[in-house]
Amino acid sequence: METPPGDPDPGDPDPGDPDPGDPDPDGADLDGADLDGADLDGADLDGADPAGTDPADTDLIATALAWYAAHAERTLTAIVEPGLDQDDRRRPTAAQPPGHATEVAATTPFPRPEDAFAWGDLELENVVTLVNRYRDTPDPRLTAHLSTLVRLLFPYVLRSGRAAETEVLGRAALGAARRLGDAAAEAYALGDLAGLHFLTGRQNEALGLNDQALAIWWRLDAVSWIRRCLNNRGLLLEGLGRYAESGVALRQSLAHSRQLNDPYGEAVTHSHLGNLYEHTDPRAAIEQHRRSLAIGDEIGAVIVQHSAHCNIGYAHLTLGEPAAAVPHFEESLRILGGHGDWHGESQTRLGLVRALRLLGRTEDTRTEDTRVEATHTTRAHTECTELLRRADARADRYMGGLARHQLGLLLREQGREREAYDAWRAALDALDGTDEKVVVQELGELLSQRDAR
Repeated sequence: METPPGDPDPGDPDPGDPDPGDPDPDGADLDGADLDGADLDGADLDGADPAGTDPADTDLIATALAWYAAHAERTLTAIVEPGLDQDDRRRPTAAQPPGHATEVAATTPFPRPEDAFAWGDLELENVVTLVNRYRDTPDPRLTAHLSTLVRLLFPYVLRSGRAAETEVLGRAALGAARRLGDAAAEAYALGDLAGLHFLTGRQNEALGLNDQALAIWWRLDAVSWIRRCLNNRGLLLEGLGRYAESGVALRQSLAHSRQLNDPYGEAVTHSHLGNLYEHTDPRAAIEQHRRSLAIGDEIGAVIVQHSAHCNIGYAHLTLGEPAAAVPHFEESLRILGGHGDWHGESQTRLGLVRALRLLGRTEDTRTEDTRVEATHTTRAHTECTELLRRADARADRYMGGLARHQLGLLLREQGREREAYDAWRAALDALDGTDEKVVVQELGELLSQRDAR
């Protein structure tokens, strides 16, 4: 949850006792687990009580989970840049199976982040099948493998933007950690679920989950995780309009970053401080984002660089400077490339749509300028359609709602009012249950204007 750019916002169920969902995924390739010819249906992945699983089947399932956990660590090292974030996530918790490091050593690293994402996309459904089937297993060995697998795979799942699968895995990991009595694993799962709730627009729930994780990390005296949770707390409080509390948490996080000599963490905090300052002084916000960018450039942190440009673009939008915003959004997408960060990508694409739409509305009667405006409008529509396609492919209703809001504005400016109304109605439905207040209020006003005619 630490590097989200832009201005996302979130519902209300009790975060303390989650109830996992129940998707229906199919299988994937298990050859790498030396399971050629193995009958996973015979291992009863889909139906009977796991408590009655045959010991031979239990061994097979443990082997599959261990193999996936090893490859999950390889995805982690491919997509999370070297440093404290990667080191902390890889550090074994109390319940991690002792043979995990050997399993990892027997696997081949992914040469590029794109390869890790491709592997994850291919295997995710099978992982969810295994985890969903054995999330309540009484077998402590399977539970430990499951907990380790999800902890190591979660950065990939969260960055890929697959919300439904992310929730199933996160809640299964939380239940497993609590059954194992593994405090660190529980804190990971709580923090990971907080990240999911943030990305799906449920900031109040995210704050409750993050604060539960923070309390555990305080007990464990894990300073780098305390820093992360304080950073996330500041981000969430800012999104909820609690600006003074946000500033306190972010400055505490910044102090911990300097204590740890953690430039990456410092860069992320400057990013969040920029988002906070944007409410009162967008120029000061840009300065914070430029400090974040300078650190990102110095340490070669792609996600930090990408986020900084995205955030500078949003600050220019706040200043009413869409022409200055566009190149920053474009540079943000260029930097991100194939590194994979759906939240960052989607916020950047949304900002680009907003900037292009505003440029297309610029009033000028000269023929050449009018042609340029038409180009901006056409491109805004193309970019918005692409953002919607990507959001719908991930079943990301929150981003889909924000994109449909922009699509309706574009359609109205083209005189297509009925289509605009349909887009706004769909957007309002998609944002129901989130903490997104500004867009929901505007949608209500747009729809009421239409209804009043």
